[in-house]
Amino acid sequence: MKLLAVLAAVAGALVLAATAAADPAIVGYPSSMASTGDSITRAYNTCSFPYMDCPVNSWSTGSSLTGSHYRRILSANSAISGRNYNAAVTGAEMSDLVAQSQNAVARGAAYVTIELGANDVCASSEAGMTPVGTFRAQLEQGMATLSSGLPNARIFVASVPDVYQLWAIYKDSFSARTVWALAGICQSMLARPTSTAQADLDRRNRVRQRNIDYNTQLAAVCALYVHCRFDGNTVFSTSFARSDVTTRDYFHPSVAGQTKLATVTWGATFGFTDVTPPTSDGAFADGAVTLTPTAADVKGIEYRIGTGAWTRYTSPVPLASAATITWRAVDVNGNAEATKTLTAP
Repeated sequence: MKLLAVLAAVAGALVLAATAAADPAIVGYPSSMASTGDSITRAYNTCSFPYMDCPVNSWSTGSSLTGSHYRRILSANSAISGRNYNAAVTGAEMSDLVAQSQNAVARGAAYVTIELGANDVCASSEAGMTPVGTFRAQLEQGMATLSSGLPNARIFVASVPDVYQLWAIYKDSFSARTVWALAGICQSMLARPTSTAQADLDRRNRVRQRNIDYNTQLAAVCALYVHCRFDGNTVFSTSFARSDVTTRDYFHPSVAGQTKLATVTWGATFGFTDVTPPTSDGAFADGAVTLTPTAADVKGIEYRIGTGAWTRYTSPVPLASAATITWRAVDVNGNAEATKTLTAP
């Protein structure tokens, strides 16, 4: 009987894992952020002087744009002041995400936005568009870089805007058609903009489908990471008016367009007002650890063995004698509970 009591005590100690030296819970507004993306996130062509980047007007990290993610966070958390790094590069495609992610990692950002794909679809010709498989592989590499380098960061992924809309709202403008042709802008979609030939109708539909396929990949890859949130095609589905596009190049968002992007994406990103950490439990049996969420809003649980990398939990984790597992639940708003640990006998 004494032996059984001892075994029961040991088992109880394993289930109620020691929490000494636990990493604290992560909740609420971030104190630093970085944006990755292309000319849209660089707010190209929105300053007084034309044809240049104007990151102060960025929908994401812009310090001058009323309603940018940075300005909204700043109003609630002054600790983020001056810690809004724009790593986006005008002309960037998804192939550039890894390098931009490395820059975000170097800044130690707690919140990262991703807006890429418009240049992958807006190629010089339909044949020049990035293959969907290549796009996904490049996205996966970028997400892996962010996830490993910034394991506590919340990552927001914006869908690729519907470039078919751009054609639809400006195809009847002589000025827009002239600029598109002379500057060779997005010819995969915007070549021969007034043509009603079946070949051109089919081309535009194929390009739009590639746009949709990219967004499908953004959603699928983001879903693999507990700290990632996709916008649910919010940007793609948002209607843009002529006033939302600058008449300098009839392609990039105007200040009004940046403001609209900021508004719709803010409504789709994490709910930073949520300051309640999620909860979970762990139990050891038959040489493996089972982790279970105990809060309704848990998106997933991640764990690491010893000092290893964080891994998303999907099934019981084998744990060797004397090995230690650390885990935490992450909720839909990116909040993470204080870490818990368990050591196998």
